[in-house]
Amino acid sequence: MNQEDVQKLSNAANAKITLLKNDFFKYFMRAIMAGFFIVVAMIFSNVVGNVFSGAEEPAWGKFLGALVFSIAVLLISLVGGELFTGNNLVMAFGAFDKKISWGDAAKVWVVSYIGNFVGCLILSLIFVWAGASGTADYFAGFIGNKLAIPAGQMFFRAVLCNFFVCLGVLCGIKLKSEAAKFLMIVMCISGFVVSGFEHCVANMYYIPAGLLAKHGEAYYNAAIMAGMTPDQLNSMTVGKFFLNNLLPVTLGNIVGGVVFVALPLYLIYRNKNKAEA
Repeated sequence: MNQEDVQKLSNAANAKITLLKNDFFKYFMRAIMAGFFIVVAMIFSNVVGNVFSGAEEPAWGKFLGALVFSIAVLLISLVGGELFTGNNLVMAFGAFDKKISWGDAAKVWVVSYIGNFVGCLILSLIFVWAGASGTADYFAGFIGNKLAIPAGQMFFRAVLCNFFVCLGVLCGIKLKSEAAKFLMIVMCISGFVVSGFEHCVANMYYIPAGLLAKHGEAYYNAAIMAGMTPDQLNSMTVGKFFLNNLLPVTLGNIVGGVVFVALPLYLIYRNKNKAEA
């Protein structure tokens, strides 16, 4: 990357905090739209996985589901939206570069996080109420596993996840060709999905939708077949979702975007400037 490309991150960080301060409603709606895009992609991915779950080669469902999930970041990049995990990179770089304050970065993170959650929750409710695509059966197959993974593993899966996501966001900012943006975003985003890493905004859809769908004989039978016990089913609560999943995943995503992408990029850029001086 050249100096001009990297500088786009600082300019983007400044533009985000300026929009937030000058027009909170517009910024918040952009964050809600990003949540919508994530849920649209998750529904597409889930349906693909569900269709292939009973096939001779169910692994194709995981692979194709990972590919179609990339539509989320493509929509955010091409249509517009404020995604918390992408903002981890952009705002951190702006703060490292001293174009914005860390307080400004935190404001953007908090507002985009809440907006993403609102968007995910709205479409999750609609999806569950629609009862489409074997909703209850499908969620029962993995909801218990999402809440049973140890917090440490969740954290490191989230670190790796946002490393991939922020690389995709970075390519979307740097590349000028729409075809190049499409290819690189799909490669980066599908990489974290097929690897089983954890994305906090995706889980804002996964877990609430699974908890909302937790009713009826179909859900119960599917959960038992997936290896869950009745006690585990009864212990799945909103509080457990926040403490056992969303909190460690959110922290891991922040570390992945800030420490493993924004900071190294800033150090390279800063050292390059010193060498040129």
